[in-house]
Amino acid sequence: MYCVCRDPRWGRCYESYSEDHRIVQEMTEIIPGLQGILPTNSKKGVPFVAPGKTMVAACAKHFVGDGGMIRRIDENNTVIGFNELVKIHMPAYLDSIRKGVATIMVSYSSWNGKKMHANRDLVTGFLKNKLKFRGITISDWQGIDKITSPPHANYSYSVEAGVDAGIDMVMVPYNFTEFIDDLTSQVKKNIIPMSRIDDAVQRILRVKFVMGLFENPLADVSMINQLGSQEHRELAREAVRKSLVLLKNGKPAAKPLLPLPKKSPKILIAGTHGDNLGYQCGGWTITWHGLRGNDLTIGTTILNAIKNTVDPTTQIVYSENPDANFIKSNKFSYGIVVVGEPTYAEMYGDSSNLTILEPGPSTINNVCGLVKCVVVVISGRPVVIEPYLQKIDALVAAWLPGTEGQGVADLLFGDYGFTGKLARTWFKTIEQLPMNVGDPHYDALFEFGFGLSTEPLKH
Repeated sequence: MYCVCRDPRWGRCYESYSEDHRIVQEMTEIIPGLQGILPTNSKKGVPFVAPGKTMVAACAKHFVGDGGMIRRIDENNTVIGFNELVKIHMPAYLDSIRKGVATIMVSYSSWNGKKMHANRDLVTGFLKNKLKFRGITISDWQGIDKITSPPHANYSYSVEAGVDAGIDMVMVPYNFTEFIDDLTSQVKKNIIPMSRIDDAVQRILRVKFVMGLFENPLADVSMINQLGSQEHRELAREAVRKSLVLLKNGKPAAKPLLPLPKKSPKILIAGTHGDNLGYQCGGWTITWHGLRGNDLTIGTTILNAIKNTVDPTTQIVYSENPDANFIKSNKFSYGIVVVGEPTYAEMYGDSSNLTILEPGPSTINNVCGLVKCVVVVISGRPVVIEPYLQKIDALVAAWLPGTEGQGVADLLFGDYGFTGKLARTWFKTIEQLPMNVGDPHYDALFEFGFGLSTEPLKH
């Protein structure tokens, strides 16, 4: 167990963590994966990037509290007391700093009405001074512009507020000369002290020296032909197998549906997401919001993965949204329904209902009402599923499995067993949100940490 902080300015020790800290540690393991393992004799807060062709600087974001924004709206306000902010939202940053993270990005969001990009108390006072972070603090894309409403309404003030808050590197995607001119003018007028500039420059140089950018300023492209290699795809496929969560298996559970038999007369594959690499990958992939369909992305759809897996004598029939007559007339052994969310990123993912993309609900009702079925949900978060749960024989949360749909088939047909657990509480109704473990109204459809397991079949 550990104490987040103990200092007269910030109050007493806010919370001790044991199980929660373990979860945070698992989330931040990507940092040594990107940067290398921090040496045991390293000074606290100093960024570390190991020498080598495959190491890159990691970025922990978005500092801080963006996971608690009201009404689940992107770039919104997090209304919470300081003790709760530290207890709930700060541990991942503390653990990131302990692992030598090189950069931390500031959030678009606000804390109790104050924009994080202008919050000197948290960026400089807490992150830099109390947590001893010695790497680079970086703004989000046009982040200082959004200090004012509307954005860029008073850019000179935004530059002053953002830099004074402690932001070392400002992400200016378009008119960078405007930023340079404003910043230079304010430094000359002593509006922004030179000590603030020195701090930012020192931090930026520290990370560049650690990364060896002065000795090797250009990226090493000698391994570029390995990107997307079979070795990489096998690793991604393994990640899919380990991340899927089995939420229901059989009605009643004493008669599990999974794993499915590979040898059956005829199987129905249905749903908008069954043969769609774009949906499997989601946003922040080929484009900002991702792409729908199978163009420009190399990989294996869940439909093709199933075809690769079943016995050669098994007939596969694919229909996105089959009606009742079609299902009744074909005498399917069972159905696999793959549905979920559209692709999205950032504010375009804001949702007031968190529902499955139509015609997903109709497909679930049509298929699962007439044949034994497993529903595979492709989504970036828990979505409304409770109304359909009684009809569903088996339910799998596949999240965004990416290009390697074969990992989904590996579990459905028992080549490997389900082991994944929920990293988020799965709600019953949207009216329950926000809802977290420990809340008085906690009444989950599937609790945080839930996940059924299966044993692989012996072939």
